Amino acid sequence: MLEKINSPKDLKDLKIKEKNELAKDIRDYILEVVSQNGGHLASNLGVVELTIALHSVFNTPEDKIIWDVGHQSYVHKILTGRKHKMGNIRKFGGIAGFPKTKESQYDTFNTGHSSTSISAALGMARARDLKGKDNQVVAVIGDGSLTGGMAMEALNDAGFSKTNITVILNDNQMSISKNNGGLNNLLGHLRSKKLYTRTNNLVKRGLSKIPGIGPKMVTNIQRFKMSLKQLLLKGNGMYFEDIGFTYLGPVDGHNISKLESIMRLSKKIEGPVLIHVLTKKGKGYKIAEENPDKFHAIGPFNIETGEPKSKKGADYSKVFGDKLVKLAKKNDKIVAITASMKDGTGLKEFAKQFPTRFYDIGIAEQHALTMAAGMATEGMIPVVPIYSSFYQRGYDQVIHDIALQNLPVVMCVDRAGLVGADGETHQGMLDMAFFRLVPNLVIMAPKNFKELESMLEFAVNAKRPVVIRYPRGGEENLPELKEKNLKLEIGKAETLKNGTDITIIAIGKMVARALEIAKELEAKKKSVEVINARFLKPLDKTTISKSIKKTKFAVTIEDGTKINGLGTAVKELIVDDKIRGIKFKSYAYPDEFIPHGSVNELEDLYNMSTKKIASDILKECEVYKKNK
Repeated sequence: MLEKINSPKDLKDLKIKEKNELAKDIRDYILEVVSQNGGHLASNLGVVELTIALHSVFNTPEDKIIWDVGHQSYVHKILTGRKHKMGNIRKFGGIAGFPKTKESQYDTFNTGHSSTSISAALGMARARDLKGKDNQVVAVIGDGSLTGGMAMEALNDAGFSKTNITVILNDNQMSISKNNGGLNNLLGHLRSKKLYTRTNNLVKRGLSKIPGIGPKMVTNIQRFKMSLKQLLLKGNGMYFEDIGFTYLGPVDGHNISKLESIMRLSKKIEGPVLIHVLTKKGKGYKIAEENPDKFHAIGPFNIETGEPKSKKGADYSKVFGDKLVKLAKKNDKIVAITASMKDGTGLKEFAKQFPTRFYDIGIAEQHALTMAAGMATEGMIPVVPIYSSFYQRGYDQVIHDIALQNLPVVMCVDRAGLVGADGETHQGMLDMAFFRLVPNLVIMAPKNFKELESMLEFAVNAKRPVVIRYPRGGEENLPELKEKNLKLEIGKAETLKNGTDITIIAIGKMVARALEIAKELEAKKKSVEVINARFLKPLDKTTISKSIKKTKFAVTIEDGTKINGLGTAVKELIVDDKIRGIKFKSYAYPDEFIPHGSVNELEDLYNMSTKKIASDILKECEVYKKNK
């Protein structure tokens, strides 16, 4: 069946039996692709029937579908003319793993972070109304994303707006209840019929005209209807109804016929509609059904066993988690807070050993950070690991609730720098730049696992807000990185190598890169001094200034944006200290969003590889020598 589908129009004339066959073909294809490339599996297997029904009932691309987060959009991509490109999904130059407007007219909004779809959909619906059009606008949001504050803000506004908008709540945490589904579908049928609505209004108006008792009768009937409805539905949907939505469901999210029926009903209803769909993550692949968290995002794996094709070594997230457990055993004031990323941030063991000191507050980074601030005011030491690109969502809380009050919250920035295949929405390029602006913050980045452990120990005892950023994956295993003294002193850098011709100042994972570059340059008879900055803020001005004055050639290397990072800090130092007659070169990522691809490919593309940086420095040396 999949061979016959090249666009959503090809779905329109298919029978339900054929669509069910198509669903099986799509699942097999997604399994094949993700097992080879890696990617988001469980979420995509869970929305196969839902996506087929959406494109069967709605007339895309005229009707707009916005996928919240967008990691579940593989089926959507397959049905909208990109099935032959799936072999290169998430690869450099291939299609993205998330919706991208520049990629297809069917991708109506770029998504990658959660809880944005309803706001975007409401914006599109209101623009549609202003233009006098009548197309449908649909937001597909998961129950996890609904915990995000922005989703609740949008629901509140949408319910009040009375605008025609459909929100599909993809709930994959609840079992399917046939009884509730049947009752709700029955009420949905009744409420969507114009005869019911017209009769209901006529009865209200007629009763209201009866002198004395009319208005009271209307009120009593409405109360009775509401009580009966609450009894029948056992509370389902009442919140959405109360804020202005027509609630339909729950409906079996793997039954295409029922999905199409309830979606057609939604198109007849005036005002905002919420369709509650019950799905199962990993549907159709038993191993993923039983382990949905493991198969949410996964590397290449063996379909028969579900086991990864390559063994995963130690990474920064695990080192962080293991060290935090050790520290928490000694200090009962340490607590850990996650925004629905327990496994991804390495907190699984902490949650197991300290269940009363572990808080998973859902996808709500703003709440996580301000709750941490509240706990800090009462003497606790909150540790909050969040991915770099997700820290963007809690920036005001970092400034207003933590830094302004100088509270001892440890903010661990996981997935800093390049993350690779997830692309623009997930690259950790901006954290050093936006954190550096904030007063009272200490900002650190470890060069290896041992230094991360030392920094975490330093941070939980610092009695002030501390940011520790570290990359995805493992450390560089270089002999030169083995330290003699791991004791950290605030704002103190580490000179790893002495030299007289060039000073290289690096931070975080790029310290290893700096040492490799130094070897390349020394093979060309250049004497290189390598400084591990350790702290972006406060910067070790004394050590760095002394070295630059000696070599007269300063180089900075960092895995973030060029704007307001280590390079900017060193340039400011050069200006402030009035260091004249020197050469300066900064290596970082440009002021643009970095696309998806492997880390090695992207480093090569942006001239951040060892060989390219070393080659460029040598050219700069020649230019400097001639000009001098």
